[in-house]
Amino acid sequence: MRITVFGAAGTVGRRVVAEAVTRGHEVTAIARNPRRAEGLPVPVRPGDAANPGDVAALSRGQDLVITATRPAPGREDELVEATRGLLNGLTGTGVRLLAVGGAATLITPAGTTVLDAPDFPAELRPIAAACRAQHDVYRADTAVDWTYASPPALLEPGERTGRYRLGGDELLVDADGRSAISAEDFAVALLDEAERPRHHRTRFTVAY
Repeated sequence: MRITVFGAAGTVGRRVVAEAVTRGHEVTAIARNPRRAEGLPVPVRPGDAANPGDVAALSRGQDLVITATRPAPGREDELVEATRGLLNGLTGTGVRLLAVGGAATLITPAGTTVLDAPDFPAELRPIAAACRAQHDVYRADTAVDWTYASPPALLEPGERTGRYRLGGDELLVDADGRSAISAEDFAVALLDEAERPRHHRTRFTVAY
């Protein structure tokens, strides 16, 4: 496949690029600041997901765009701007979009969303609220073949095991009540969806 990855310099983006290259795909890695993406197995091109012109140009002739952009603290509103830029840039192109989202709108075992849970950390509310707004923008779009991938509660670098459980709108937890996956296995799940699409204009989630 020919895959463009926005946010290639980030924690998830780096692992998506590495996983895709390992599987033999032709990857175009994009970062707003390519200098932050040193060490990737492919050259990095400059581009801004919030700019529809950049998106259209960098996705031309591709099979899929994966976006793993994540704004810096204090700039959370940029997540919605990037979402709109991606959707506008891909409208009418026929290129699929696989978006790395957040866990904010997943339903917990207690019946609330993750963001609305009483013990949700206050310091994470700005990015979680931005992810909820991001999800709303995707749900309102009917022009692009998008897929929204929500991580579990805990997503951090770790081991690639190649295993995970697949879910829909509910937060996945294990027998100990833990909701987690490594960034490496999250990338595995993303590339599995890329290669064998099962979700169109809807959301899925994964966890151990």
